[in-house]
Amino acid sequence: MKIAIIGSGLIGGTLTRLLVKAGYEVALTNSRGPASLKNFVDELGEKVHPLALEQTLNFGDIIIVSIHWRTLESLPVFKAEGKIVVDTTNPYKDDGTIYNLGDDISSNKVVKIFPGAKIVKAFNTIWYKHLAENGNNSFPMEDRKVIPVASDDINAKQTISKLIEAIGFGPLDTGTLKQGSKLQEPEGALYAKDITVKEAKLFVK
Repeated sequence: MKIAIIGSGLIGGTLTRLLVKAGYEVALTNSRGPASLKNFVDELGEKVHPLALEQTLNFGDIIIVSIHWRTLESLPVFKAEGKIVVDTTNPYKDDGTIYNLGDDISSNKVVKIFPGAKIVKAFNTIWYKHLAENGNNSFPMEDRKVIPVASDDINAKQTISKLIEAIGFGPLDTGTLKQGSKLQEPEGALYAKDITVKEAKLFVK
């Protein structure tokens, strides 16, 4: 399975390291171009592929979007029929406050950019340092730190849940994209909670 990651910052860069170390091939892109990603190749070797955006989008069976939510419109509309697109974003403004989305969810922006894709909300609740340091494959699933997963597609959730397990965390199904997003987005019950799967289940009805 090939994975494409858009964004090489705190979450995108950390996921690149974790997924490559778990044995996956990862294409990585950012706004500064492939040459700026040489440090990832030096660190991780031939399983990481610094590419231009269009090449990255075509590379992966899974596309992980890890750029600022407020800059999502900078991405071209990409017909992603059959691909899984993981939305790691949160609706923060430049000043750190949160956009008021009313009854809407932040992932609907991603839905519009990737028509035909199976959208999964994941990796948006966890601090990058916890993502880098708190995975542990030796722990039973219930005792691992949780990474919630929301989607309207059951198979897509299962696929991303396996990735989460591979990097030492425990997935938790929070329901549909809308149901789960309400739990996972800022001010939601599971946002920024450094808790286990067992503890997180108390918040999911």
